[in-house]
Amino acid sequence: MTSHEAARSSSPDFGAQLAAGAIPILPFGALEQHGPHLPLATDTIMADGLARRIADEVGGILLPPINYGQTSDNAAFPGTITLSFDTVRAIAKDIAAALAAQGARGFVVVNGDFGNQAPLRQAAREISEQLGIGVLVVNYPGMAEIAAELCTTAPAGLGLYHAEEFETSLVLHLRPEDVRMELAVAEYPVYPPTFPAVLTGLDKLSRSGVFGDPRPATAALGATLMDRLADEAIELVNAFLLTLPVQDP
Repeated sequence: MTSHEAARSSSPDFGAQLAAGAIPILPFGALEQHGPHLPLATDTIMADGLARRIADEVGGILLPPINYGQTSDNAAFPGTITLSFDTVRAIAKDIAAALAAQGARGFVVVNGDFGNQAPLRQAAREISEQLGIGVLVVNYPGMAEIAAELCTTAPAGLGLYHAEEFETSLVLHLRPEDVRMELAVAEYPVYPPTFPAVLTGLDKLSRSGVFGDPRPATAALGATLMDRLADEAIELVNAFLLTLPVQDP
């Protein structure tokens, strides 16, 4: 199928795409530290990369990414700029309201940051209840299983994949010019027994901001990881599309 980039479409073209039933797809990223070797925009780069793959497969409308997110756990590191829970929730709801008013039959958000999960989940519930349109939040389905199968290094544990082999390989695939592998370091934090039940700044756990070992990362691995993530995400989105009302011809 053919996808459409909203930022490059005219107003009439955008309206025609919605009228034809195309689903808007929003990459929701963050601006936060990812160690000394990865760019602050890592989560946005990854979310946009996956959203593009989904849009190409389902003929969706790719919206411009949201470049900030709820990333207060990383706030002590320079360059991290966090939004509040309510701001993330409100951004998603406002965009959904504008799309619903223009006749969108559904809405997909591709989330690139762990901190966005809770506010986007709440936004999805409110969008469905208040606006009456279906919304799906995609949070890298199958990530842990894919990483366990394909990555060569051990994860840092507790579900944290941050600036290690998985993320570094994806950015090497998507934006290699922004990666400085000569600065990559490994760090495996020792978690306090209260973590993550008690909120702890990630700067207290990792001096470098890395959780795991990024040094074996390669662009080739990143391409394979993206293929696998895209397969899982596209299957999920296609299932979601079947729940939406069919557009009148």
